[in-house]
Amino acid sequence: MNNTSSENKPVIGFSSGDLNGIGTELIIRTLSDNRLLDFFTPVIFSSNKVLNFYRKGLAEVNFNFTTLKDFSKVNSKQVNLYNCWEEEVAITPGTLTPQAGQYAVKSLQFATQALKEGKIDGLVTAPIHKNNVQGPEFKYTGHTPYFKEFFGVPEVLMLLVSESLRVGLVTEHVPLKEVAGLITREAIQAKLSVLNASLQKDFNINRPKIAVLGLNPHAGDEGLIGKEEEEIIKPAIKDAKQHNMLVSGPFSADAFFARGYHQKFDAVLAMYHDQGLIPFKSLAMGDGVNFTAGLPNVRTSPDHGTAFDIAGKDKANPSSFRSAIFSCLDILRNQKMFAENHKNPIHRMGSSVSATGVDEAIVE
Repeated sequence: MNNTSSENKPVIGFSSGDLNGIGTELIIRTLSDNRLLDFFTPVIFSSNKVLNFYRKGLAEVNFNFTTLKDFSKVNSKQVNLYNCWEEEVAITPGTLTPQAGQYAVKSLQFATQALKEGKIDGLVTAPIHKNNVQGPEFKYTGHTPYFKEFFGVPEVLMLLVSESLRVGLVTEHVPLKEVAGLITREAIQAKLSVLNASLQKDFNINRPKIAVLGLNPHAGDEGLIGKEEEEIIKPAIKDAKQHNMLVSGPFSADAFFARGYHQKFDAVLAMYHDQGLIPFKSLAMGDGVNFTAGLPNVRTSPDHGTAFDIAGKDKANPSSFRSAIFSCLDILRNQKMFAENHKNPIHRMGSSVSATGVDEAIVE
């Protein structure tokens, strides 16, 4: 972690998200609590015109910032703004416009470059709209594939995090009719490897226990309702166990959360978006965080979208956004501890623990 603050606090960047969504409101409302400056130094990647526009519409919010041009001069006692553009941009809260998406991408690009160069220690991204950000410079279905390509890593994982639950996804923002074709033994293996490593490094869990959900109803009923569990998912789980991971499944998704089985595991790997996010958002109660596991840097975001219906109306709830900030800080701290604990690893023969004994019996 490269702390650029004179007080050795982590520097956390914030991308603006869609200019007509609730992103800037959430940033202002959250960072107006000056107590947060005791924990980190904020840098917002946007423009003073955008911040001033939304600041005027927020009742009883005392929010001040200083403009930053040189990252070596970050003010650790104030909110910092890095002006990504100077020109006037039309802001129409609640409206989907190409221009708002264009500048959301510009903010994200500046912030991501600063993250890569170590000018900031972590990044919290405000929500973008997946339609109006599409263009020559952004051809992705969301933040996760963008970060994967930007940092050039072989695999990443969209990991939803709350105090009591972590849910990763094998497939993300794809049409449901295409999901089955993307569920492969290799894809599951890759996601499990990223998830297992992240639980150790980012969440300080030495021997994480991971549950894998099935794709079909009742996890296929032993091949009666689809073959994916028998031919793909179970072999992938077996492979993971042979690589010393504590992995169990596949579990029937409908019963797994309803019966509280998730409480017996450190994380759950779901096959597709809604299979994982519907129970996660129901259980997280508005405090969920989206974390991109597998990157060389830390990126988090709230687990909701642009919320155009309430944008500019001073109604946005900052709970998830605030959780995204503290999750970012927690992960940075855990990574630092992990690095310190593994500076001089000593290989002890026979110290590994076999994972073959961990199976569905865990949840009986």
